[in-house]
Amino acid sequence: MSGQSLLVPGELSPTRSVPGNIRRPEYVGKPAPTPYKGPEVQSAETVEAMRRAGRIAARAMEEAAKLIAPGVTTDELDRVAHEYMCDHGAYPSTLGYRGFPKSLCASVNEVICHGIPDSTVLRDGDIVNLDVTAYIGGVHGDNNATYLCGEVDEESRLLVERTREALNRAIKAVRPGRQVNIIGRVIESYAKRFGYGVVRDFTGHGINTSFHSGLIIPHYDSPHATTVMEPGMTFTIEPMLTLGTHEYDMWDDGWTVVTKDRKRTAQFEHTLVVTESGADILTLP
Repeated sequence: MSGQSLLVPGELSPTRSVPGNIRRPEYVGKPAPTPYKGPEVQSAETVEAMRRAGRIAARAMEEAAKLIAPGVTTDELDRVAHEYMCDHGAYPSTLGYRGFPKSLCASVNEVICHGIPDSTVLRDGDIVNLDVTAYIGGVHGDNNATYLCGEVDEESRLLVERTREALNRAIKAVRPGRQVNIIGRVIESYAKRFGYGVVRDFTGHGINTSFHSGLIIPHYDSPHATTVMEPGMTFTIEPMLTLGTHEYDMWDDGWTVVTKDRKRTAQFEHTLVVTESGADILTLP
């Protein structure tokens, strides 16, 4: 694995503004969102609205990813995604969610998730996960992917490739009538082939008009994940695989989650809807 030094927090830029005509999620300006009380199965109209939100989120992530190169700051990636979403009438869902200060999560190397974009400069050989969620039409679309920065070592490259494959396999396992633990079973069994850790305490989630509905989608085979999938159910699958332990530490910012052994980690995510025959991905560009 790359012998690069570990990450340290950088400096935050001022909070980016969102045009006043763009609808805000209800949680903006509040310490926490209102708990979701609605159904996990969504109407066809809601699903189509989520597809629109998901497409914007996917394209915003693609635009930001085009800039990934040695010497670029994670804050610059945030700026590009923020401007893309605002230019397309969407609110960046993470901005102001439980106080999160930026419009995407940028998680580099040993950061599992929820990295805050700042003055951190990407280095040759880094891997960086971008997690982008857009809110438009009263619904959210959430996706993420891990990208290579410059010349990346083989161990890290394979981790990224295999984490993407873990997500693909998990999506193929979605079927009405199955319990959601099949998703984690597929991910965990695949990850074990390579000796990877599977993060347990950060999961996929129900999503719709709520950013996080309360439905939990574990990425390991949990005996407690007995919710049965139904057509119209919407949620994310977002496996986080590590080169070592699944255990973690959190920075003092209350957001940035790093592997306890500081080994590298990768993640991929789509928002999807359960169909009569499987799953339909809603976060395609």
